[in-house]
Amino acid sequence: MKRPAIMNILAWGLLLAFTGAAQAAGDPVAGKQKNAMCVGCHGIEGYRTSYPTVYQVPRLGGQHAEYLIKALQAYKTDARSHPSMKGIAASLSDQDMEDLAAYYASSGK
Repeated sequence: MKRPAIMNILAWGLLLAFTGAAQAAGDPVAGKQKNAMCVGCHGIEGYRTSYPTVYQVPRLGGQHAEYLIKALQAYKTDARSHPSMKGIAASLSDQDMEDLAAYYASSGK
């Protein structure tokens, strides 16, 4: 392979590596420390809530981080409606949401 082609491949590889690192803003270790409000419902296997209606509380572990962030943002902006989740999401910063999403995306809990 010619030297310019090798340099081009290396340059693209570095660019992709740095771009990926910049996108992975959530810290799973910090998310684990922030999940106290989550585990009360989402950490109980088979838990059902009765307010405002009876339904099975979803498990968060293994869910895609992007989905979790969008869901929390939707609760915070009233695009999704659930009184408890709205209150919790309202107290979270964007970094908190990213950290929690990184934690749950990387865990099976």
